[in-house]
Amino acid sequence: MERTITIGTRGSDLALWQANYVKDKLAEININAELKIIKTQGDHILNLRLDKLEGKGFFTKELEEHLLEGSIDLAVHSHKDLPTKNPPGLIIAAVSEREDPSEVILILKDCVDSSKKLSVKHNATVGTSSNRRQSQLFAVRPDLEFENLRGNVNTRIQKLRDENYDAIIMAKAGINRLKLDLSEFYIEEIEPTAELVPAPAQGVLAVQIRENDDELNQILQHIHNKEIAEEIGVERKVLNLFDGGCHMPLGCYCKKEDGLFHVWTTKALDQEDFPDRLYITSETTEGLAERIVAKFDVGNRNLPKKVFISRELSEYSYFHKSLKKNDVEVEARSLIRTVPTIHKIDSYIFKHVDWIFFSSKNGIEYFFALDPILPKELKFGVVGRGSEEALKQLGKVVSFIGDSSDTAEVAEEFATIANGKSILFPSAKESLRTIQQGLSPDTEIMDLVIYETILEDNIQQSFADVLVFTSPSNVEAYFQDNLLDPGQKVVAIGKSTGKKFDEMDVSYILPASPDEIGLAEVVFGIDI
Repeated sequence: MERTITIGTRGSDLALWQANYVKDKLAEININAELKIIKTQGDHILNLRLDKLEGKGFFTKELEEHLLEGSIDLAVHSHKDLPTKNPPGLIIAAVSEREDPSEVILILKDCVDSSKKLSVKHNATVGTSSNRRQSQLFAVRPDLEFENLRGNVNTRIQKLRDENYDAIIMAKAGINRLKLDLSEFYIEEIEPTAELVPAPAQGVLAVQIRENDDELNQILQHIHNKEIAEEIGVERKVLNLFDGGCHMPLGCYCKKEDGLFHVWTTKALDQEDFPDRLYITSETTEGLAERIVAKFDVGNRNLPKKVFISRELSEYSYFHKSLKKNDVEVEARSLIRTVPTIHKIDSYIFKHVDWIFFSSKNGIEYFFALDPILPKELKFGVVGRGSEEALKQLGKVVSFIGDSSDTAEVAEEFATIANGKSILFPSAKESLRTIQQGLSPDTEIMDLVIYETILEDNIQQSFADVLVFTSPSNVEAYFQDNLLDPGQKVVAIGKSTGKKFDEMDVSYILPASPDEIGLAEVVFGIDI
């Protein structure tokens, strides 16, 4: 008689979607399955923050008990909810493909402030029960107030609808899977390498079975995603080595690309602690989790004593706060100055323009100083989240953000949506024009030189352990009169800046993203 697999699941809409996803995957390989709904501790206790509940498996314990007693054959879990160690007698036999691990902020439309980072108004009340989310958001928006938010996906959304909060934070995976219509809210998406690093294994489903069920284990290998298992294996091992549960303010995201494992990790002591962030790459997963955890060991790490950066910095900037937390001295000074090259612009130039693209905050500053009268339908593109924030402060919606440190990659990505359009590039005199060169011949490109960069003379040498350069011009200015001291490490904010060091045959480090968060991640990873 052909076996019918009994799948244990919680009863929420999302849990049922997940169980049915596995049921459908089994049906594709001609295996019959049925669902059995089971209540869990986490479903019953709705008045406490997640970190106040006893134990680490309050969404999974009852499912695992049913597995062990044999009333179900497998359980489907959101992998991020699972403790890092299986109960004796149980194993994870398969994992799914990964749904988008990004986070989203759902904001009541009358609580939107597009000039603010993340687009939520000043002093807004944000609903979340995640210490991980709170610590990372608090680092970029310390004005926000956080309140406990519990319940299934629809319950949380209804609480926002009832105006218990100004905004709530949710995993994009659940929203995508349930195909929810959220058009009544303003939605801000946060990519997994940006302000919010996701929980380990976020967006992945885990299929748990009895260890001795060899027959089912072999069946499940047909739906097991080995590539995803390798990536989240790093994330889960980091969690395990920290001995953390889902209440720990820990984010970890691993992505394999071009033969390298790229890993972003963030960790704080509690939800109000400024988090440390790390970005590293590796050709292998062997020892990778151990390397990551070692960098967060206060007693053993060798952080720089002093860091130079070639731009002026506010003491409230992310980069400054990240270094100050670890007692790293900051030497911040620009080595260049800029001056406008034009003082007036005619509105006719925008008549047939589809996009305006900015490669720097300087370009934004000098362009809008001209008081341009712009058509409402114009779209804006930028390189870097710093430029995005500068435009947001002017009340502009950014339609494209290139957040790679390689402008050639940004150009390739931008080309997919902008080829064949008319694009205006306000820029500096002698700009490298990397974005323009990545566009197709049928794209109308209009270069508008609006400012000029002037190198300062007699630049004082820095004796900092790490030198961070934020533009090619700053590199030129510094090395007019100075050389590197032995042992000094160099960071280039992007590949355009890095090319200057290539010409000098100087080794340098690139961040994952050309902004202050990316720079903070890289400096935290440097051993002196």
